[in-house]
Amino acid sequence: MKPIHKRLRIDPNLRVDSELRDKLSYRSVDVLQWCVYAVVVGIICGTIATAFGMVIDAATEARKTYDWFVWLMPLAGVCIVALYHAAGITKPMGTNRVLLAVKEEEGVAIRMAPLIYVSSMLTHLTGGSSGREGAALQIGGSIANFIGRQFKLSHLDLRTITMCGMAAGFSGLFGTPLAAGIFAMEVAEGSLHYAVLFPCLLSSIVARVTAETFGVPATSFTVTGYPELTLRTTAAALVFGVLCALLSILFVETLHCIDWTYAHYLKNPYLRIIVAGLIVAAATTLLGTRDYNGAGTEVIVRALQGEAEPLAFLFKILFTALTLEAGFKGGEIVPTFFIGATFGCVAAPLLGLDPSFAAALGMTGLFCGVTNCPVASILLSFELFGGDSLVLFALCCSVSYMLSGHYSLYTVQRLEQDKFHLE
Repeated sequence: MKPIHKRLRIDPNLRVDSELRDKLSYRSVDVLQWCVYAVVVGIICGTIATAFGMVIDAATEARKTYDWFVWLMPLAGVCIVALYHAAGITKPMGTNRVLLAVKEEEGVAIRMAPLIYVSSMLTHLTGGSSGREGAALQIGGSIANFIGRQFKLSHLDLRTITMCGMAAGFSGLFGTPLAAGIFAMEVAEGSLHYAVLFPCLLSSIVARVTAETFGVPATSFTVTGYPELTLRTTAAALVFGVLCALLSILFVETLHCIDWTYAHYLKNPYLRIIVAGLIVAAATTLLGTRDYNGAGTEVIVRALQGEAEPLAFLFKILFTALTLEAGFKGGEIVPTFFIGATFGCVAAPLLGLDPSFAAALGMTGLFCGVTNCPVASILLSFELFGGDSLVLFALCCSVSYMLSGHYSLYTVQRLEQDKFHLE
């Protein structure tokens, strides 16, 4: 018997509707255009994010070499406020400014990129508790928004290219292209919009490849003690997700409380940032450790090895709130990882989990709670720690997302759906 070959045959008499043909042709051109935009944004933002990471690393090493640099925080703070005032920005909004550009018909001034670049370097150089990935979001978003305006893109396309820049900045600096591409959409839109999935992912991948050409490796961590999937470990991950949700609320509320205190008692921005710098410097000296200055990546690594001080997560919350709400720059993402990792390491024995695994669980669980980005958080778990016990990471993140309510690191973030009911 001869084999039967099935082939798609086109009826020669079939007439393709002209309107449909025009739409298909338009979409083909649209895809090609977004290939160009995404690659351009990926290369530019990836290069700048890589250079930014190198500058921050150099500043961090200088601070470690000279402990007394922490007492220069007030001076660095004055410089930061003066730089923003000289640029005509009296109320800097950080990442919120970029998110507003996605949601509303507002552009992002290109001068935001060098401002956040320099001010983040000064913050890290003198020991402010901040990260760098949040700054990379701002840098990438502002540059991409500027590129989009040069191409005279429509408002909808300008929103898309801004998200591409956010994804590229995050991916180029942190090395998680899959999570970065999804995170840019989730945090900016409040949900996933598949229409922008392709350009965001392409831009994110190009930025990562660009960073690798400069010899910058992707971020990854070593985790031990992955548990088997059982009813007991499932229950432990669920309970830990609840704890991450509560911790995310505490973190966000602390940020808002410190912000309120500054606004009511230290209204002058120069006085506010000087006082904050002195408080952080004095607290650092009294505690006798530099663990809470800068991003704290070394502490995260120790937590993933099963070592953490019992109150480390609370100190990091306070140091980060005092730093960022006063006007110092950087980001909240790596401090979030610090808080989640140290909390997980300390809470692990209570839940019968390995401290290393619980630290990893805390990193992504808390990240999900404060950013309201569950899909990106799950993908981040995969890219940072591998695929082991991914279902437990997913469970923890989903519970943290649901129970954290509408608290967020970003005050302008809005969710398109209720967390408890389908609409």
